[in-house]
Amino acid sequence: MILNCMIVDDDEMSRLLVSKFVEQTDFLNLTHVLDNTIEASNILIDEKNNDIDLVFLDVEMPEMTGLDLAKQLKNTYPIIFITSKKEYAIEAFEDNVLDYLVKPFEYTRFLKSAVKAKEQREKELKYAEKEDHLFVKSGSKFVRIPYEELYFVEALADYVIFNTVKGKYIVHHTMKGIEKRLPVSIFSRVHRSYIVNRNRINHIEDFNIAISDKVIPIGASYKEAFLEKVNML
Repeated sequence: MILNCMIVDDDEMSRLLVSKFVEQTDFLNLTHVLDNTIEASNILIDEKNNDIDLVFLDVEMPEMTGLDLAKQLKNTYPIIFITSKKEYAIEAFEDNVLDYLVKPFEYTRFLKSAVKAKEQREKELKYAEKEDHLFVKSGSKFVRIPYEELYFVEALADYVIFNTVKGKYIVHHTMKGIEKRLPVSIFSRVHRSYIVNRNRINHIEDFNIAISDKVIPIGASYKEAFLEKVNML
């Protein structure tokens, strides 16, 4: 398993050090190195940047702190905080941050955090594959949706729509978060706005997917990964 990483830190030496540690770690792949949280926020909130699995984030940043960014992301991405002040640790863990690195830190401590992130993702994947359903909130109750009855999931601003055999359910969530909860053996992200149940596909034509009465486009950045999972002759 490879985790794609983003580094967000306004200190150049810190960025260089973490970049070096990432490059030394076989299961980490560096995709973004940024010096401000505003740019990081724009990238992470945009669902088309679905390739990021882990964020190394400095706490003390100008304009918007790392803590503020973590609150904004609402647990969508695993975050490992980096800072020189231990007093931020309590607030960080209240926001369900994965780990907390205090400067200066050695590679062994960095690796411990990275392994923790990898193990968490493996647990998520294993749990998703083990289940055959999920529950979504509808009004005052939680409705059970078997995976076999879920056609596709569609993004709608800050919400997602579960399109099922029995109807539609709208939930306040992110596509990134939903994608983590669904088993990859059945579901594929095919577009920034769509996750499909491959077992429910009627046909594929001109890089469009037909499911039930819906035609879903296949995004260019998702095409290769999707086609690898479709049994085509």
